[in-house]
Amino acid sequence: MIRAKRNKNHLRINNIITGFILTIAFFSCGDNSKTTTTTTTTTSNLKVIKVIRNEFNPDSAYKNIETQLYFGYRIPGTKEHKQCSEWLLQTLKKNCDTTYLQATTTETFDGSIIPVYNILGSFNPNAEKRLLLASHWDSRPYADEDDSHPNKPVPGANDGGSGVGILLELSRVLKESEIDFGIDILFFDAEDLGKSQYPNSFCLGSQIWSKTPHIVGYKADVGILLDMVGGANAEFYWEGNSSQWGYNTLAHIWTIAQELGHGNNFLTKSTAPIIDDHIYVQKFSGIPMIDIIDYNSQDGFADHWHTVDDDLNAIDKNTLHAVGSTLEHFIFNPTSDLKQ
Repeated sequence: MIRAKRNKNHLRINNIITGFILTIAFFSCGDNSKTTTTTTTTTSNLKVIKVIRNEFNPDSAYKNIETQLYFGYRIPGTKEHKQCSEWLLQTLKKNCDTTYLQATTTETFDGSIIPVYNILGSFNPNAEKRLLLASHWDSRPYADEDDSHPNKPVPGANDGGSGVGILLELSRVLKESEIDFGIDILFFDAEDLGKSQYPNSFCLGSQIWSKTPHIVGYKADVGILLDMVGGANAEFYWEGNSSQWGYNTLAHIWTIAQELGHGNNFLTKSTAPIIDDHIYVQKFSGIPMIDIIDYNSQDGFADHWHTVDDDLNAIDKNTLHAVGSTLEHFIFNPTSDLKQ
């Protein structure tokens, strides 16, 4: 595939990596572009929702985002980052059957050594069939897409905070529910510290976990990554890499979203691959993880992406509800991959 560097006026090709048919890849965390490849896809005409659920509360999801921002910037190595990690772990402990903290250190592209806290909560930890739900929880230390404040940190309400907020609310829902398979909720750290000119400098937490998971030999049958899932008028296309290894999951989730009336958010179109945490999960662990990510085929990521405007004003409860309710219904109307 071709890695492309973010440029507001043109797309610059950096280097060619073999392994896939020639496509254009964008960095969810490091690159953006106004050039994209878009094709129309179709989902099944069969109704897949058999079990109706209405427990997901977008107000609670929003509160979870608000709490994350209350701690301050979640930049690895800061006291605010550590305090937020403790809150995330305690919240999962209240809801999940088992929790894990993967605490380690790693080196960033500039040679800094930072702490990394990957946080995971499990339901039905002994079940063989497993669903992995993930999001990154750290925030970016510099608003490099902000023309006025490029050196200020990013609040990370949508980029990081929204996925965590939805998954924490789902953990509350699952606490009161019975499910036949196992579910693991994983918060990756150190996703947003990189720069596009340094290969593999983003997604450090997912690289660590995918190579050395919390349980030796851990496997999941289906993986879903959430990234930037709380913005107003968010558009979720079939991300190119996800389509390669998670087609059935994509079709199932998008069909559920449309049945629930969220077709304005979940568009049955495919777009170019995006390099995000799911790439490393699939590469190093073999788990077929898809990426639900807000990416506009004309303008790239949302205007607040990697700017100081990625605050609570960037969050729309309607979008939180669309994503959270869709995932809730997916859990209770799963694909055959998750059936015992």
